Amino acid sequence: MEKAIVIGTGPAGLTAAIYLARARLAPLVIEGLLPGGQLTTTTEVENFPGFEKGITGPDLMEVMKAQAARFGARFTRGEVTAVDFEKAPLRLTLDESQPLETATVLIATGASARYLGLPSEQQLIGRGVSSCATCDGAFFRDVPVAVVGGGDSALEEALFLTRFASRVYVIHRRDQLRASKIMSERALAHERIEMVWDSLVVEVKDVEQGQVTGLVLENVKTRQRRELPVTGLFLGIGHVPNTKPFRGQLEMDERGYLITRQTRTRVPGVFAAGDVQDAVYRQAVTAAGSGCMAALEAERYLESLGQ
Repeated sequence: MEKAIVIGTGPAGLTAAIYLARARLAPLVIEGLLPGGQLTTTTEVENFPGFEKGITGPDLMEVMKAQAARFGARFTRGEVTAVDFEKAPLRLTLDESQPLETATVLIATGASARYLGLPSEQQLIGRGVSSCATCDGAFFRDVPVAVVGGGDSALEEALFLTRFASRVYVIHRRDQLRASKIMSERALAHERIEMVWDSLVVEVKDVEQGQVTGLVLENVKTRQRRELPVTGLFLGIGHVPNTKPFRGQLEMDERGYLITRQTRTRVPGVFAAGDVQDAVYRQAVTAAGSGCMAALEAERYLESLGQ
C-alpha cells in the first residue's frame, strides 16, 4: 500500500510531490492524460518566480518533475477512472483496471479551459491562442487582440488586456452581454474595447506563419462572413474542473470544483490543490503554493496515523 498518491503533474501536483518526497514518503505520482498540465500548452512563462528571463511552460514542468524525482518521487503514466473513498485504505482505479491503495491522496488534476473546438484554433494554442490573459497578455503589446465570450470572465480578460493591446475586440454570439452590470458598463465605456455582436469565430488565420494573424467571423443573423485582423485570440468562455472520477465521493460546487477547507476535503486523508479547487486565481504560482499546503497537510495526517 502507498503512503501518498499525487494525481496530476501540473505546478500543484509537482510541488506536492517535491514536499512529500523530501519528507521521505516516496509519493507515487500519476501523470494523467496531459503530463505537465495546462502549462505544457504555454510557450513562455515570465511570471513564475526564480526565472528572470522566463522559461517555457514545458521546460518549467520538466524542471519541477526532475526536482521531485531527485528526492524520490515515483512517476507512472495513466488516468484515474474511479475512486473509492468510503473507507481506509483509499482506493483508486487506474485505467479502468489497475487498483491502487493508499493512506493519502492529493488531487491536483486541474481544470481544462473551454475552447471553441476549431481545428485552426487547436493548432495555434500557445502561438497566439490563449485561455489566460493574466498569463499571456504582456506578449501582446501594442497589437490588436480579440476575446471570445460575453460573461464576467470574458470582460475581465478584455479589461486586463487593455493594459497592453492597442485594441481589444470582444466577440459575442448575442446582441447583449451576460456579464454583471458593473462589468458590462466598464467594458462598454472603455476606449480600447470594441464589441463585435452576434458573431462567431469560425476560423483562426495564420497565413502559414505559425502565429495568429486574424479571425474569420460569421454573423449569426445574416450568415455573412468577414475577416478581423488580430494577433491574439483569448478564450473567455470558462473552465471545466477535471473532477469526473470524484463525483459522488467528494463535495463539489455547482460547477464541479472541489470544495476544500484550506486544502482538506471532507474525506480524511484526501486533499486537493491547484485549479481543481481554485476557480478564482488559476495561476501557476498559486497552484504551486496550494500544492505545498496540501503536502504539509498530508504529512501531518500521516503522522497522526503513526506513519
